[in-house]
Amino acid sequence: MWPFWWKGASGFSAHSTAEEVTHGIDGTGLTAIVTGASSGIGEETTRVLALRGVHVVMAVRNTDSGNQVRAKILKDTPEAKIDVMKLDLSSMASVRSFASQYKSLDLPLNLLINNAGIMACPFTLSSDNIELQFATNHLGHFLLTNLLLDTMKKTANESNSEGRIVILSSEGHRYAYREGIRFDKINDEASYNTIQAYGQSKLCNILHATELARQFKEQGVNITANSLHPGSIMTNLLRYHSFINTLGNAVGKFVLKSIPQGAATTCYAALHPQAKGVSAEYLMDNNISNPNSQGKDTDLAKKLWEFSLTLTGEEES
Repeated sequence: MWPFWWKGASGFSAHSTAEEVTHGIDGTGLTAIVTGASSGIGEETTRVLALRGVHVVMAVRNTDSGNQVRAKILKDTPEAKIDVMKLDLSSMASVRSFASQYKSLDLPLNLLINNAGIMACPFTLSSDNIELQFATNHLGHFLLTNLLLDTMKKTANESNSEGRIVILSSEGHRYAYREGIRFDKINDEASYNTIQAYGQSKLCNILHATELARQFKEQGVNITANSLHPGSIMTNLLRYHSFINTLGNAVGKFVLKSIPQGAATTCYAALHPQAKGVSAEYLMDNNISNPNSQGKDTDLAKKLWEFSLTLTGEEES
């Protein structure tokens, strides 16, 4: 991460907030889905997109929490257009149900913000018998994106405006397993490491965006796909690590981003005119950055795509 005060080519820095990077931008007429929208970065992303006129669909596991957030935002911004829908990314059945319900509403889809995630949890299998961090952070979003691609393509074509897919990764991708993605050991409990498994899932997020962008370019589709590191932020992602939580709460105000700062790069990638046409990039602090060498491996990205198609039972469209 660059020093908070350092401004990159965009004119923004790590210190910039989501409101600051979207100042003066009118998102009226756009529709967005934000996963994990009921807390932390997802909640702030929802608030700021709605503030700029975007119709936001909050995709959340707990709809009660989602509705509470919606009510809070509407209290401050009565004209905000926000809906709440249930989505559990660790369950492929839930993802399919969400996508089906969304499509039945006949809504457009300009922006897909794949924000939700879990971090460094004990070894657990999802309801589909897939390691939980990989299932939630990557595979659920992979399936969701695939199921909504036709809607995004239709929207981009009919509105003659660029669609944008924004996938939240992390600098934690640098701490994945040595081989990057353990295709043959995704569910291997004996060698499971909480941090490395998290890093693996975040590397997958980068590679997912890379392969999406390649396919869009090849198909001549007016949609971009980028991944990003939001910054180091104290959110409930750290709920499985009480020591880190305690330490972060003690020193966080000196070294960590606030949630409005943490949501900035997401909002920049989703709405800012400077991001028009930018695709297959890894962003950090509201500027283009660089992942590690595995994050740039296009062959690894293609292999992950095929592996993910197999796990989700999807076919190439």
